[in-house]
Amino acid sequence: MATTAPVHPVDEVPPVRQLAAFGLQHVLAMYAGAVAVPLIVGGAMKLSPADLAYLITADLLVCGIATLIQCIGFWRFGVRLPIMQGCTFAAVSPMVLIGTTGGGLPAIYGSVIVAGLAIVLLAPVFGKLLRFFPPLVTGTVILIIGLSLLPVAGNWAAGGAGAKDFGEPKNLALAGFVLAVVLGVQRFAPAFLSRVAVLIGIVVGLAVAVPFGFTDFGGVGDADWVGISTPFHFGAPTFEASAIVSMLVVALVTMTETTGDLIAVGEMTGRRIEPRPLSDGLRADGLSTVLGGVFNTFPYTAYAQNVGLVGMTRVRSRWVVAAAGGILVLLGLLPKLGAVVAAIPAPVLGGAGLVMFGTVAAGGLRTLAAVDFRGNDNLTVVAVSIAVGVLPVGVPTVYARFPDWFQTVMNSGISAGCLTAVTLNLLFNHLPAKAGSAGSTGAADSGADSGAEAGGLALGGGEEGVEKPREEVV
Repeated sequence: MATTAPVHPVDEVPPVRQLAAFGLQHVLAMYAGAVAVPLIVGGAMKLSPADLAYLITADLLVCGIATLIQCIGFWRFGVRLPIMQGCTFAAVSPMVLIGTTGGGLPAIYGSVIVAGLAIVLLAPVFGKLLRFFPPLVTGTVILIIGLSLLPVAGNWAAGGAGAKDFGEPKNLALAGFVLAVVLGVQRFAPAFLSRVAVLIGIVVGLAVAVPFGFTDFGGVGDADWVGISTPFHFGAPTFEASAIVSMLVVALVTMTETTGDLIAVGEMTGRRIEPRPLSDGLRADGLSTVLGGVFNTFPYTAYAQNVGLVGMTRVRSRWVVAAAGGILVLLGLLPKLGAVVAAIPAPVLGGAGLVMFGTVAAGGLRTLAAVDFRGNDNLTVVAVSIAVGVLPVGVPTVYARFPDWFQTVMNSGISAGCLTAVTLNLLFNHLPAKAGSAGSTGAADSGADSGAEAGGLALGGGEEGVEKPREEVV
């Protein structure tokens, strides 16, 4: 008798009841982060409650579609692993800048579409470029992302930029209460609840905010029960060179982040990532980003919090995450839900945002922990990159007298920090070492294997952490 080949855990289909429960768990783990990006961008552009609700429902819809593409896949799109997709925080600062300096949403969506097409085209060759994005660079960039977003959480906590009661003690008290709830759940609740501590904090904070008059649910009654995001709802996209350049830098960062997440999930599920599935996963990112530009939302990437959830629960089936994608699609077809989320008061989001964005920064520090800072110039690379990246955050008008294209690129701490980190890494770690330096001596002592790259370039740092393969760091 012929025996049936065993099914890999990634391809197993659990019973419907388990699919629904585990899928909802993934949705809860990423929901707060998923709606944060449209809330930040829409809030910065001072969109109406109806438009903000539309952005949220469009985002949830495309989040679900992007997740289905990544998990189920078709042709050469999709890594076919349990990967949850959501809007990337790396694009927040550039999009806010583009949207608030005259370009508006059409300019954002034009740059997002171009960035998505670029990701699709670069996917087959990106593996060859990974040596220019070692943990030294990616850790620095992720740290800058978190630091750049922390002022947003601070404005929320104070009541929202431009609010009449900005800085009132009651706003900060509500934000502090939400922060305390998040920390309490994280510390004392069971493991499952601690994974959704941010969402629980928002829900509890909203429940407290209602009786104290913080909320306005007027937009909920006006929203439709069912609605579909139509292409180019906010107008035909416009393609501005400065905005496109800024978003292309973000595309490189998100490709690097997605690569790390795919490699991590491959290790957790026992299905190691090879060049072809890696390219397929990045193509899915690019396609989802193009869909985001068409359907009124933003760039997409793998969500790291869901990668951690896969490792914690040991549920390795990609169909569980596909079920989560289906749930997101349903949520995206319910505009009233988007209106409810849009009515969440700013201080509630501020308390949760301090944790979310601080966690992003801490993730960068964790990546940098794998880098060797002894006897090399890596500390200089990190120091200067952070300084350049945080400069426009601390002094928003520092580049006010520069051309618009320069402002779009450099006023984004993400873009400025990433360009600086890549350039300095090339300068200090890919060019031949200076004579008599510690790195030169280390290279001579350790032989050609550690003193030169595969392409023949000597390493200036002579250390392991910078050039350690990404999968080893993960």
